Amino acid sequence: MSLTDPIADMLTRVRNALQAKKKEVSMPSSILKVEIARIMKEEGYIKGYKIIEDNKQGILNIVLKYTDDNQSVITGLRRVSKPGCRIYCSRDSIPKVLNGLGVVIISTSHGIMTDKQCEEQGIGGEVLCEIW
Repeated sequence: MSLTDPIADMLTRVRNALQAKKKEVSMPSSILKVEIARIMKEEGYIKGYKIIEDNKQGILNIVLKYTDDNQSVITGLRRVSKPGCRIYCSRDSIPKVLNGLGVVIISTSHGIMTDKQCEEQGIGGEVLCEIW
């Protein structure tokens, strides 16, 4: 089965797992999904992730993070750039989520970065998704 938008599928799987209060969620792995999971881990939105090798492309397993009163740390996930409508930003027009409380994940020529890292390095790129 081929997916037209694997990033949207990843975000939907995470969103559904959070709504069902699951501890972890699995999905087919790719380099882009692993980089998004790495940023989510660095920013404190998930506990961790691991790649389970199989004879195909591998499985990305994400361990979700909850607060003490069983509320998810991730309030929302939104796919910005879609296959039918790509959204790009320059270094001067990097978007903010909730006035800087959330994270924007951007695909740049230097790899996958957050909005803060893009501002520090002065580069723009394709706006993949927003997490808050």
